[in-house]
Amino acid sequence: MKTFTHLLQHNILAYWTDRMQDHTRGGFYGRIDGTDTLHPDAPKGGILHARILWTFSAAYRLLKDPTYLHTAERAFHYIRDYFIDKEYGGLYRELHADGTPLQTKKQLYMQGFALYAFSEFYRVTRRPEALALSRELFRLIEAQRDPIYGGYPEAFTREWHPLADMRLSPKDANEPKTMNTHLHLLEAYTNLYRIWPHPQVKEALTTLLQLFTEKIIDKKTHHLHLFFENNWKVKSQTISYGHDIEASWLLYEAAEILQDHSLSPLYLKIASASLEGYQPDGSMLYEKEEDRIDQERHWWVQAETVVGLMYAWTISSDPSFREKALQTWKYILEYMVDKEHGEWY
Repeated sequence: MKTFTHLLQHNILAYWTDRMQDHTRGGFYGRIDGTDTLHPDAPKGGILHARILWTFSAAYRLLKDPTYLHTAERAFHYIRDYFIDKEYGGLYRELHADGTPLQTKKQLYMQGFALYAFSEFYRVTRRPEALALSRELFRLIEAQRDPIYGGYPEAFTREWHPLADMRLSPKDANEPKTMNTHLHLLEAYTNLYRIWPHPQVKEALTTLLQLFTEKIIDKKTHHLHLFFENNWKVKSQTISYGHDIEASWLLYEAAEILQDHSLSPLYLKIASASLEGYQPDGSMLYEKEEDRIDQERHWWVQAETVVGLMYAWTISSDPSFREKALQTWKYILEYMVDKEHGEWY
């Protein structure tokens, strides 16, 4: 069986260093399609660039290959120079291929990923600029916190005014609060607390954990609710198996860094609930809405399943979690990995 490290280095990271760097206009290309055809004039996404920055920063931290640090630096400089709104703060959602703003909407999901990336880049470089950007973005996000009901609204205009269409994507419900954004803010704040253990970060991270336990996690089923009104009234019946298993380990990491060990049984219940979507071949279904099951197998869901189940095994020592994780890993190698061109389908 191929190792995780081999797949990471030769199938995934090499794909981005060798094919996706835009040496003409800077940053990284915004699109390459399923036939491996590059679209050099496609828009450049802020979420994509933030994820590239986090990925190559983390890869350098673990593997010490200077190529990964160089790639992380490229992403950091491009985000700093082009995605950051110098007038109103925060990051643009999307740029034209030449680096000029295209979507100026301020999605907190996007801001969270940038914070996650800046803090990871600081972990490996100790660059004061990365820490300063992390602190600035944290304070900007916190300024948007709902003072009445708690939590964070989904999106704003460029000038940080209320917005009619808050959706992250067309498939999402147009509701003011979502599980997804809160989950990735929690992820970002966890990483920020690693590099800057400020009392305000601790308070915000602790409050996010409480929101999950009190508002977002269904106390009966241990699945996550996905969409909410401002007052946290639930507005969705969909079960997202990938988000369930992802949340189980992100919540655990947040609690661990806060040295709160009281909720481990809850994380195992979330992981176990997600296994309602686990299939005999090791794959995880996408989602379920009432009696309608989405049979698609998405790459990120399979990846989160491996990570989440390995965390569950570590927490519980139950070998069944590890066995299922290995089965999903085999499924990924067989079906998700593009063995001809590189990367995953």
